Amino acid sequence: MQFRFTLNGLEIIVVKGDITDIEADAIVNAANPYLKHGGGVAGAIVRKGGDIIQRESDEYVRIHGPIPVGGAAVTGAGRLKAKYIIHAVGPVYGEKGGDEKLASAIKSALSKAEELKLNTIALPAISTGVYGYPLEKCAEIMANILKKFSKTALSLSKIIVCLYDEKAFNIFSKVFNKALKADNPAFTMM
Repeated sequence: MQFRFTLNGLEIIVVKGDITDIEADAIVNAANPYLKHGGGVAGAIVRKGGDIIQRESDEYVRIHGPIPVGGAAVTGAGRLKAKYIIHAVGPVYGEKGGDEKLASAIKSALSKAEELKLNTIALPAISTGVYGYPLEKCAEIMANILKKFSKTALSLSKIIVCLYDEKAFNIFSKVFNKALKADNPAFTMM
């Protein structure tokens, strides 16, 4: 299942699937501040990509300290098809300033990809697992970020929003269609 569109020349693809199977320059991990990859997207990334990802993450935290909520860090991708993992730390739902922190986490991931001059990135629904963020709210925030980002993107030409199940896919597709099509004359469906 997928939903594709172009926004100001930036290709955005919403897919149902496993982010660890995506071929992209970077995949984004919905991380915690200490980069301990036990469950959810993070656990799946380490299981499939190898323990090297956890070792690199531990080293990053040892050197730089925990990642602030809304921030991001980069490690290698081990055995995954991607070159990099961008670990974005989203908020727990209900946390003060949560929407702004979630927006910051998404923006931080995109900024890291631009810093690395990457062409493609895959994003999950950050904070919607154990952190409890409602899928619809995450989709609204992400749609707004992508709308703004599409006007300034330099190296990124394709963003894949990878959703693990059909419910999330349907919610993101509905929200993206409504939010992006209504406000942007450059929106085209493929």
